[in-house]
Amino acid sequence: MTDDLVFSADPAAIDVDRVLRWLSEESYWARGRTRATHEAAMAGSRNYGVFDAATGAQLAYARAITDGATFAWIADVFVDPAARGRGVGKRIMQGIIDDLEPLGLKRTALFTEDAHGLYAQFGFQQLDDAGSWMLRWGSGFAPASAT
Repeated sequence: MTDDLVFSADPAAIDVDRVLRWLSEESYWARGRTRATHEAAMAGSRNYGVFDAATGAQLAYARAITDGATFAWIADVFVDPAARGRGVGKRIMQGIIDDLEPLGLKRTALFTEDAHGLYAQFGFQQLDDAGSWMLRWGSGFAPASAT
């Protein structure tokens, strides 16, 4: 990892306005997310950031929803487009793995449409048989196939 990137698991370090803007305006999964929803999601999660060591600017965000004993779901992983190509995605993922590893979790999951290569570097695998997984869509989201 490069010395010009600083990982933090301190929720107080997160630039909430910047992260909300990234997720609600630029992500494919949280477009239109409200501040109230975002703050509630952060409150129920472990929150992570990567920051530029020289300027202190936040370059990435992610969160993990976990019971702290058996599972975690990594969500909202976002790297500022201007910072891509600097190893920021690798830095945040390594920090998350390092933070969760001591918990001895049975499984850690995530969903991605476009970053399989990044996550594979950290041991994530596509499911050969997703038949055991089930999903219930809530009122806050309608899948494209349902519209």
